[in-house]
Amino acid sequence: MHIHILGICGTFMGGIAAIARAAGHTVTGCDANVYPPMSDQLRALGIDLIEGFDASQADLKADIFVVGNVVTRGNPLMEAILERGLAYTSGPQWLADNVLRDKWVLAVAGTHGKTTTSAMLAWILDDARMRPGFLIGGVPQNFEVSARLTDSPFFVIEADEYDTAFFDKRSKFVHYRPRTVILNNLEYDHADIFPDLAAIETQFHHLVRTVPGNGLIVANGADANLERVLARGCWTPVEHFGAESTNGADGWTAGKADAQGSFDVFFNGTLQGRVKWELIGEHNRLNALAAIAAARHAGVPAATAIDALSRFENVKRRMEIRGAVHGITVYDDFAHHPTAIATTVEGLRAKIGKNRILAILEPRSNTMKLGVMKAQLPGSLTEADQVYCYGANLGWDAAEALAPLGEKARVFDNLDKLVSQLVADARPGDHVLMMSNGGFGGIHAKLLDALHHHYHEDIVLTPMHRYGGYA
Repeated sequence: MHIHILGICGTFMGGIAAIARAAGHTVTGCDANVYPPMSDQLRALGIDLIEGFDASQADLKADIFVVGNVVTRGNPLMEAILERGLAYTSGPQWLADNVLRDKWVLAVAGTHGKTTTSAMLAWILDDARMRPGFLIGGVPQNFEVSARLTDSPFFVIEADEYDTAFFDKRSKFVHYRPRTVILNNLEYDHADIFPDLAAIETQFHHLVRTVPGNGLIVANGADANLERVLARGCWTPVEHFGAESTNGADGWTAGKADAQGSFDVFFNGTLQGRVKWELIGEHNRLNALAAIAAARHAGVPAATAIDALSRFENVKRRMEIRGAVHGITVYDDFAHHPTAIATTVEGLRAKIGKNRILAILEPRSNTMKLGVMKAQLPGSLTEADQVYCYGANLGWDAAEALAPLGEKARVFDNLDKLVSQLVADARPGDHVLMMSNGGFGGIHAKLLDALHHHYHEDIVLTPMHRYGGYA
């Protein structure tokens, strides 16, 4: 079968392309911006890529066109497909029909933590020799690919609540029909498509409706929004998880982490083992609990899962150390929601103590660009010593929004000037934390190069540390 994918260079659609190619299909695709690293990964798989959405691509004689949610009415190629009555479907629907139908699907949903928890879960199953397939919205270091198709009955998927396609406004995750589902947390997000929190809760309720009675829902027991979702109707056993410091609570709980990040795991008050790793933050302990619980439902004993996490290498762009110059360490993190920003900064603070944190933020997500959560930003950055915001192309005044932080916050519309200011301000022992859900104009390399020339020292490129941010 020849599959032509519209919007192929996104992480999700690129993952579908890799899976379709592994399944033996002829795969081609197009996107508005065909550029590395996704373009290189796809071409290495033998997938031909076309720049743009020219209507002539309708002549490729594809058996089906798989349409990403970046495609809208008015797109020249999509209009040609519709006018000629050619076969088309969405990415989630294609995946459900062609890959997930006969699989034990383990889905990870939630506002935060989906990528990291999915990576943990896939690694636990893989370490237990179960060779799961997976499709994850990031690149787990243990695998170095974001998607994989195997002959295993198990498939781990990051279950996104964003809409499916212009012709299917349901959340992606309603297509997956998981037997095991993790509900990590639930907050208001995606203000470009959801009017309020209640609208997102309804989509999560639809997901809950698809889980069978012999399945399992692993839910954050401290999240009132999730409890409200489950109260609307639940036909599946539920196991809760939480970060209680005592071992007397029901469900999965985590003991307090030591200085290195290791912690004990309890189930219904009984010690299951100790996770020995260097990941920072309560959020990662919660992610681990959820992954352990879900893996146990698929047949992996808790002790085996706990042992596997000692070899978990995290996900790229989750507190990834990009390099260091003159004692100044530069990090890259995906945080782009106030809660994620706060948790990432607080986690770094817990790790480095009193050393300075220079936090650099690019409000790039659709929700952040709309300014819906701008009032929450100052509170999310209080643990940082200096705050720099790249405010170009925003529909709101970043300087005004960050005014409660006083003189420690500065806003720049020019990336080169921002880099120059960082070089002037940074000093040995500082930790420079870049936060964006995009490439941020290559600011990490620009800063490291500028620091190198300023101090005439070599850049020390450090392997990614095994502790991470929220997503």
